[in-house]
Amino acid sequence: MSEEATTAATTTATTTETPLNPSFPAARVKKIVKIDKDITRVTSEALFLISGASELFLHFLAEKSSNVAAEKKRRTIKVEHLRLAVKRHQPSREFLLDSLPLPMESQPSDRPSVDRTVKQKPPPPHTRCIDSFFKKPVIEESADVDDVADVIPEQIEDVDED
Repeated sequence: MSEEATTAATTTATTTETPLNPSFPAARVKKIVKIDKDITRVTSEALFLISGASELFLHFLAEKSSNVAAEKKRRTIKVEHLRLAVKRHQPSREFLLDSLPLPMESQPSDRPSVDRTVKQKPPPPHTRCIDSFFKKPVIEESADVDDVADVIPEQIEDVDED
């Protein structure tokens, strides 16, 4: 029995020896607490506990909101997910639900939808696109077959002379 008491004492000693550093700056927490006109002085221990409790609450709320977003098969947490998480948790519903913004109703937007497709700009005057270099030359339909036949033998004769 004494061994169990010793191990229990050492585990509690090791957990209390590691100081916890809250994520929130103490000066900012102190300013927020002093917004209440009834509070004139705040001890450093109280600031530490308020900061730690706020951090735990935000972690809890983020986790619950993440669960709601996962239920809705979404990867991004939105205000609607946060609002639903608060509604499901009775203690936070009582004080936090009134502070959250009301859900946005899907209203048709006043602005027209934006076409995000990439439009090809025409080339500057007296230039051509590089694509035209790689395309086959188009034979106009107005040209007669005889005219095309006349051009081809001439080109062949020029090649033979070289």
